[in-house]
Amino acid sequence: MTITVIGHLCLDVIHHPDGTETRSYGGIFFSLATLANLLGPKDTIFPVFGVGKDDHAALIERLAAYPNVDPSGIYKFAGPTNQVSLHYKNEQERTECSHHISEPIPLKKIRPYLESDMILVNMISGFDITLETLDEIRMEVREQHTPVYIDVHSLTLGVKDDDTRFHRSVELWRRWLFMLHGAQMNEEEAAILAPEHLSEENLAKHTLALNTNVLVVTRGDRGCTAYIDQKKHIHRVDIPAAETVAGSDPTGCGDVFAAAYCAHYIATRDIEESTKFANGVAARKAGMQGSSDIDALSAFRVQRSR
Repeated sequence: MTITVIGHLCLDVIHHPDGTETRSYGGIFFSLATLANLLGPKDTIFPVFGVGKDDHAALIERLAAYPNVDPSGIYKFAGPTNQVSLHYKNEQERTECSHHISEPIPLKKIRPYLESDMILVNMISGFDITLETLDEIRMEVREQHTPVYIDVHSLTLGVKDDDTRFHRSVELWRRWLFMLHGAQMNEEEAAILAPEHLSEENLAKHTLALNTNVLVVTRGDRGCTAYIDQKKHIHRVDIPAAETVAGSDPTGCGDVFAAAYCAHYIATRDIEESTKFANGVAARKAGMQGSSDIDALSAFRVQRSR
């Protein structure tokens, strides 16, 4: 199996409610490390993103721990790598600041890696790719019926002059969610995404009418919901929370969820079971500080159904 992963890398500085601080790779690294641990040695993960030239060597050395990650799509750029400061008031509320947001990943960097079994687009910064690039990706993989899964993530976040992020609606949200295998967002993102302020159920109805197969809404410590298109009817699946660890760190849980869903889906082609699997893996991540213990997710290694 092969999967292409598109999205910005972050250097995370996490300020926990108890006053402690964690520094670790974040952003797309959560997705890469999750896939590397869930997939087997014969599978290949193709990350496509840029990294500041001063950080490139250290990142490549870190990824060398994962033989199933092919780093050839990771390119250097001048200037610093995207840095994110996360200040948690509690396990659910946080203030996010993004510094040195990277330029959008150009199509010419992505195109060589589109012959994969699945494509994960994770909008880590919200500026990871342009809408036009996503349109080109859809067009190029359409004939092969390659599933494209997008984590909306920071697409709903604007940037203030002081680098603080704030929620905003996305005027062209229908184009972003058009003709995908699946779209993922959390409750807050689902509530703000459409300027017309659709209810979650109506958002799902409109999304699935765009020839997208599933809308996944994550709810943190309350589990998640999958709205699945079944022959033009919406099948709603509410998945309760999996067990988490007290004093957990939710940073990266959405990135882990998306990666776990994709790993399971390309092995099974089962939307509902893939959502349940991702819910459990993301809960396990919540018991880790940053990405430091991410390799413990190897306990969830995906088993092929055929």
